[in-house]
Formats: sequence, structure tokens, C-alpha cells
Amino acid sequence: MPRWLPRAMVLALALVACFQLGTWAFHQLTGLLINILIAFFLALAVEPAVSWMAGHGMRRGAATGLVFLAVLIASAGFVTLLGSMLAGQIVSMVEEFPKYLDSVINWINSSFNTDLSRVEIQNNLVHSDWLQKYVQNGASGVLDVSAQVLGGLFQLLTILLFSFYFAADGPRLRRALCSVLPPAKQAEVLRAWEIAVDKTGGYLYSRGLMALISCIAHYILLEVLEVPYAPALAVWVGLVSQFIPTIGTYLAGAVPMLIAFTVDPWYALWVLVFVVFYQQFENYLLQPKLTAKSVDIHPAVAFGSVIAGTALLGAVGALIAIPAAATLQAFLGAYVKRYAVTDDPRVHGHRRRGSELVPTRVWRLLQRQSGPVGPRGRTEGATAADPAEPPTASASGRGPEH
Repeated sequence: MPRWLPRAMVLALALVACFQLGTWAFHQLTGLLINILIAFFLALAVEPAVSWMAGHGMRRGAATGLVFLAVLIASAGFVTLLGSMLAGQIVSMVEEFPKYLDSVINWINSSFNTDLSRVEIQNNLVHSDWLQKYVQNGASGVLDVSAQVLGGLFQLLTILLFSFYFAADGPRLRRALCSVLPPAKQAEVLRAWEIAVDKTGGYLYSRGLMALISCIAHYILLEVLEVPYAPALAVWVGLVSQFIPTIGTYLAGAVPMLIAFTVDPWYALWVLVFVVFYQQFENYLLQPKLTAKSVDIHPAVAFGSVIAGTALLGAVGALIAIPAAATLQAFLGAYVKRYAVTDDPRVHGHRRRGSELVPTRVWRLLQRQSGPVGPRGRTEGATAADPAEPPTASASGRGPEH
């Protein structure tokens, strides 16, 4: 046996063990890494406000705390207002539910010549087996719901804590990162950091603008339908639909539909139709224009980045995909060498017919007027020297070569 073989086998086993250990540790720490990633982008979002306040003499830690305190107060006030509104509306809906049920039963009896009774339906529903099983399963699932709520609160606290440290100690973090890099690399890291701040701020600006437009549109609808608490509902739709990816639209539309149902069931249908229509308008017209303009990326790239982010990280990836893609595109664009574009008319969509340049639309019109295309790709009645496709000019520029 060669002397190097046992040593190579031990080294290979050690590498495999390290790889397995690293894979296991990565899977165990995936949740923490995602929270740190969210916290980093949140710190980038508040960086302009914190830097502005620090530039006017305020300590950076105090400025960061003030910004986070303002965000938390605004969020808590909105949630409290919306919760009190929903509680009152749910109570009134429960009190009015027997009337709605009686109207539905009367319509069924008059339309289908039946003899249904609300009391009989209620008794059958209360004593049904599936309802009792549902209640038992719901009681056993209370602990699971409580654990999920506590886990969500702990995750939110973790994100806020990391984002506070990233924003408050931003200069120290940049100095620590640059201290292990050569001067040329330090300039690249600082430039990438500034680009990330600009693109993340631009993305949040576009989201805020779309939330404002959504608020105004839904407020007008709810006021026309005379749905109560229209301002709060409009704010709910605007914020939730824009800042909660994937399911935000459905959560945002469910609440005004519920409130509109307490006024008139047909109003709930009108709200549903409007929410669906506005969502399509936003997806295909409004969002690509505003997002691409604010973060300076093509609408197709923005759409593709959201799909890729969702496939990689789920809802979190969908939320941070566009600013991450815009940052990467802007950073790489600084290192891509660009050249002057040639003056060849084909760059502008023109094609050649013989030695004459004609626009593409004119060429297609000439092709249609010259007759149908034969089975070998040439126009019927044309010679071999007159192909259906425009010939390419020779390198000397004297016309096509045959």
C-alpha cells in the first residue's frame, strides 16, 4: 500500500465530515440568517433618515432609536384603530346575522317551494357530528396557535434588534469590513453599500407611492358605496397589499368585503370585483412603471427577480428581490465596459432588399404584395436570384453577392 493512501483517505473523510457538518449547521441556522437578511435591508431603508439626523448633530444611536420609535408608534396606532373598528363591525355583523339568514331562507322557500326554518337549521347544525369534531380540533389547536404567535413575536423582536444595530453602528460596521480589505477593494465595498442604500430607498418610495394610489382608489369606492370606516379601510388596503408579498392582496381585500357585507351583501360583491380589477391594473400597468423607474431596472427584470426571490426564500425573497436585483445590476454596471453602437441602419430595425435599405414594415408589405411563399421558401414565380428574405450586403458594400 502506498504511504500517501491512508493520509489521503483520512483527508477525504475529514472533508466529507466538514461538508456534512456545514450543511447541517446551515439548515439549522436558516431562520436566523433570513432574519439577519431582513434586518439588513430594513437598516438600509432607514439609513437616509438616520444619516440626515446624525448630520445635524444628533447622536447616531439616538437618531436610529427615534426613527424606529416613530415607525413603531405609527404601526401600533394603525393596528389599534383597525382592531377596534373590526371588533365593533364583527359584533354588529353577528347581531345582524339572524336577519341575513332569514332573508336567505325566505328567498330559498319562495324560489324552490321549500319549507325551511331557521330554528330547525340551527338545531341540526348544533347537533351535527362535523361541528363537534371541528370544535374539538380547534380546542386542541389553541396551543399550536399560541406557540406560533409567540414565535412570530420573537422573530419580529430579533429582526428589530439586528436592524437597530446595523443602522446605529453602520459606520463602525463599514470600518470593520474595510479594515480586512485592501484599499482598492474598500472603495468597491463602500460604493456597493451606497448603491444598496439608494436602491432600497427607491424601492420603498415606489411601494409607498403605490400604497397611496391604492388608498385613494379604494377610498373613493368605499365612499361611493357608503361603507363605514372608509378611510381606515382604504389605508389598510394600501399598506397591506403593498408591503405583505404574495398574500397581502387577499388579506387587504377580505376586510373591506367583510365590512361591506354588513351593509349590503351586494356591496361585498362590488368590492371584490373592484379589488380584482385594480390588482390587474396594478400588476400590468402601474407597478412595472413605478418600480422600474424608481429602482432603474427593466419591468421584465423586476418581475423575474420577484419570481426567483420567491422560489429561493419565499415571501421574504419576494419582498427583497427587487432592491437586491437593482443593487446588483447597478454595481455590475460600473464594471461592464460599453462601446459606441454602430450606425448600421439594421440597429434601428431596417432591413436590406438588394442594395436598397427599407424599413422592416415596408419590407413585409413588399413581401405580401409579391405573392405567396412556395414550399422551398421562395416566392411563387420568383427566380433563384430573388429570395424571399433580403440578401446580406457584401463586405465591400457594393450590394449582394450571388
